[in-house]
Amino acid sequence: MDKLTSREELIALRERSSNSLRLEKTKILVCGGTGCVAGGSLQIRDKIRELLEAKGIEVAVELGHNEIHSDVVGIKTSGCHGFCEMGPLVRIEPQGYLYTKVKIDDCEEIVASLETGDCIERLAYKQNGVVYQKQEDIPFYKAQTRKVLEHCGLINATSIQEYIALGGYEALEKALFEMTPDEIIDEVTESNLRGRGGGGFKAGRKWKSCQVQKDPVKYIVCNGDEGDPGAFMDRSIMEGDPNRLLEGMIIAGVAIGSSEGYIYVRAEYPLAVERLKLAIAQAEELGILGDNILGSGKAFHIHINRGAGAFVCGEGSALTQSIEGKRGMPRVKPPRTVEHGLYEKPTNLNNVETYANVPMIIMNGAAWYKSIGPENSPGTKAFALTGNINNTGLIEVPMGTTLREVIFDVGGGMRGDGKFKAVQIGGPSGGCLTEKDLDIPLDFDSLQKVGAMIGSGGLVVMDDHTCMVEVARFFMNFTQNESCGKCVPCREGTKRMLEILERIVAGNGRDGDIELLEELADTISHTALCGLGKSAPSPVLSTIKNFREEYEAHIYDKKCPAGQCKKLVSYVIEPDLCKGCSKCARNCPVNAITGEIKHPFTIDQNKCIKCGACVSNCPFKAIKEA
Repeated sequence: MDKLTSREELIALRERSSNSLRLEKTKILVCGGTGCVAGGSLQIRDKIRELLEAKGIEVAVELGHNEIHSDVVGIKTSGCHGFCEMGPLVRIEPQGYLYTKVKIDDCEEIVASLETGDCIERLAYKQNGVVYQKQEDIPFYKAQTRKVLEHCGLINATSIQEYIALGGYEALEKALFEMTPDEIIDEVTESNLRGRGGGGFKAGRKWKSCQVQKDPVKYIVCNGDEGDPGAFMDRSIMEGDPNRLLEGMIIAGVAIGSSEGYIYVRAEYPLAVERLKLAIAQAEELGILGDNILGSGKAFHIHINRGAGAFVCGEGSALTQSIEGKRGMPRVKPPRTVEHGLYEKPTNLNNVETYANVPMIIMNGAAWYKSIGPENSPGTKAFALTGNINNTGLIEVPMGTTLREVIFDVGGGMRGDGKFKAVQIGGPSGGCLTEKDLDIPLDFDSLQKVGAMIGSGGLVVMDDHTCMVEVARFFMNFTQNESCGKCVPCREGTKRMLEILERIVAGNGRDGDIELLEELADTISHTALCGLGKSAPSPVLSTIKNFREEYEAHIYDKKCPAGQCKKLVSYVIEPDLCKGCSKCARNCPVNAITGEIKHPFTIDQNKCIKCGACVSNCPFKAIKEA
């Protein structure tokens, strides 16, 4: 690709690329997100290509690599479609068919169906007896509003030309040639864009604070660390639409007067790193990154730093320390990152999703952006929806959407016979919401009022088979392991809290444990050095607030109401139901069950290890939890 030296040359490339894209009458979009790749999607892509070429059909892998005409079939390696549990996913255009759980053996039928244009219904998504041929008709997608994720799953994630063909870098053109830096910041400020990394700080205010610093050297930093368990929103953007992130960062650089940007990506995201490196190389080749961008006189360079998987490096000052090659540990503030950040220079730090919102704000205007969602938390939010729910995966909904809509419309309700019990929002730093909270709007201010936070966007849905004390122990274990150890309240306080929770779930809880947990939590939240430490006790406090009776049952009754804490479960054989077949005894790994054939057997509670093998092997359902 030749380097573009003017806005006019980019516009001409966009027109050529758009025409090429339109001429691809048939497109096969194979999901290239991490989940589907793990399921073999790239082998499926290669097999489809092999079968097409064997039939003499010309295949276009990237725009501009073929003389495009209507007989060419475009095969795209797309980003994450979002419906991860149904992968590997393949979308057929122009019909919009979405094929789920595709296997290598299905490729021949897929290729054959291209000639007739018919849908292969056995591969289409089915729910409650209804077959959904088109992706947009599936309830999981129909209830969403995909703005930031609009390209994920619908374009070639490895092609900058395809991004340009669909309007990519048009916002950068506008920022470079039609707006001043102040006007860019004013537009972002007026849009009321708030940081999607968890805190919800107003992006425009942060940009302005960085811009007015007198130091001529400033940095743009993107937090792609995303350390919350189960969260993969930022990963999906980096994998599926990396150029959108780059465009947002370049615009931010133009606005605050920076020529250097850093993307901090956790090491567990190798595919995101690969796609980002490719996107950066393509942008540099075209002259969209580097010196004198599009002949504007502006320069911007982007570097990638890989984190070592430390949760604390999601905190701003720890992240910048890590980029500098130091141990990632938070520092005392003030000064803030916008004053003294990376290499002690003014630094603007936002996460991936925040930067990905910027191009559409610049292109469509603040008024348009504020028309989506509530006034004080406008726009959309991506969530990773997991847990005991029918539809799991990556979703995007307008801010202000209620939990009820997310769980029962997008998520399809609870899985199996489970009843909704709670949802953990915001990961280890967030809180637990219950049935009474189902109609709370998902926005920064509404959640703060009930002691929760959006965080980066993890939503773990739990049913009535979930032990909330164990949930608190799980998150406290994670937080304690991830503590950087710099400050005593977090280093020692979380350890003490974890020890208490482990005692409780092991059946050794004591009178006063709940009050001690609350006291420790209060101390940590008020004295820890960084935001991660201050929010570490949140899962414990919210579960005590909403499920105190479960804690009391564990401590005083030595029972786990959900039957999940093995140390608190007792199995007994009901004599009236036992036929004396001895199958339970033969399958007990510790010989805790004894008896005579054709007479009721008994379980020695001192030997029983609570494994449940007897329950699963009893043909008469005679063994119950006591």
